[in-house]
Amino acid sequence: MGRMGFAFNIVIPDVNDENAFLDVNDVEGSIQRLARAKAESVAKDNPEALVLGADTVVYCERTILGKPSDALEARGMINLLKGRPHAVYSGVSLVCGDAHFSESAAEKTIVVVRDIDDSEITEYIDSAAYQDKAGAYAIQESAMAFISRIEGCYYNVVGLPIDKTISLFKAYLSRKDAADV
Repeated sequence: MGRMGFAFNIVIPDVNDENAFLDVNDVEGSIQRLARAKAESVAKDNPEALVLGADTVVYCERTILGKPSDALEARGMINLLKGRPHAVYSGVSLVCGDAHFSESAAEKTIVVVRDIDDSEITEYIDSAAYQDKAGAYAIQESAMAFISRIEGCYYNVVGLPIDKTISLFKAYLSRKDAADV
């Protein structure tokens, strides 16, 4: 966000069970609801603030992959993804309590992981690069070597779909400008 010219503070949202929001039958809708819950949890204590909430999941073979809890789970995720395409969904939500503004959006990007051999997976898992990463990888880090192609927004795979985020800010500004008239 800093590169986009925004000054911001990071506040950890009070959303305990993220998995409760996720639904394999509505991944796009559920990731938006999770992003909104995160934004609203921060906005309730900061009603004057413009709060951006976001989250990202990986979806493959009717399974939603969040952040792995340990190396064994990470290895399972990478093995599921290798040699096949999957979808990365990010939800973003912009909330301002005082302005009664709340809008959300989601982005989907298709990522194809090449057929990675077991020694590459072991080296990757041993590096602990999988930690705190949806689907156990970050495309902008060492796992970039696993990706054969993407279809869609690269920044979505990184975790923040820039175009959708800018659209939310524009919607807020246009509503604010209309209210000031």
